[in-house]
Amino acid sequence: MSQAINLTIVGSIGIDTIETPTEKREEILGGSVSYACAAASFFTQSGMVGVVGTDFPQTFRDRWTKMNINLDGLQTQEGKTFRWSGVYEANMDNRTTLSTDLNVFEEFSPNLPETYRDAPYLFLGNIHPALQLHVLEQVHTPRFVLIDTMDLWINIAKEELTQVIGKCDMLTLNESEAQLFTGEHSLMQAAKALIKLGPDYVLIKKGGNGSMLYSRDDLFLLHAYPLDTFADPTGAGDSFAGGLMGALAASGKTDAEAIRQAMVYGSVVASFGVEEFSLDRLQRLDRDQIDQRLNQFRAICRI
Repeated sequence: MSQAINLTIVGSIGIDTIETPTEKREEILGGSVSYACAAASFFTQSGMVGVVGTDFPQTFRDRWTKMNINLDGLQTQEGKTFRWSGVYEANMDNRTTLSTDLNVFEEFSPNLPETYRDAPYLFLGNIHPALQLHVLEQVHTPRFVLIDTMDLWINIAKEELTQVIGKCDMLTLNESEAQLFTGEHSLMQAAKALIKLGPDYVLIKKGGNGSMLYSRDDLFLLHAYPLDTFADPTGAGDSFAGGLMGALAASGKTDAEAIRQAMVYGSVVASFGVEEFSLDRLQRLDRDQIDQRLNQFRAICRI
């Protein structure tokens, strides 16, 4: 009998073509749920909810299985899998999207298996807010819900996004998205405006500059783990959030201190993920390596 699902993760699954200043990789595994589930797998039993086409390679499914990710919530539809291609600039921060083909993802309707609906932790990855609301209607009584979003939904579905934010415990988004949503340049002012929508926590991702966790009575700033070089930043935010939720689920807690500790784990796992393309580095990672880097990270951040 498989382990009970402790964390349900809903999001996109894609086949990516990525070009950086030093390398180009074609037809590699991507998507928010891929990175998030992989990162969470080091801490807890997660269940994946997403959709792929009939062209989706079996080798990609095998990678998830080897990482002990439950695939009962994975849907397969006739047609092609979502595809994305992009090019990163020299700073490895800015990127240009060359093509986006939604394919079967355009008609995706996340339907949770019964075994997923009782999971105490839920991560709603970056999908249309209407779909995120649809997931919330299916779950029973989750202890902690994290929602991610992006500028597209802020621009075209802000009313629905505002509704779903009010039903979640934590909102995560990057700094430009926080500024776009609120019209505030100051991240503190943006966080204060977002917290009024209903979540207990607002987590603002700042890329290589770390992250900021804001609540009504607390503020926590976390550095990013320093790397000399890295191969591909795609999925770093999803790996961070997935690692955070996996570690939080493993702790069985939802208080501010547990969230801080989970953020540190998420940052460490994400730092491994960007060292190689796709899930290549995460697939070869183990918990001992994570804990070793975690101790190094704590030593670097000491005051």
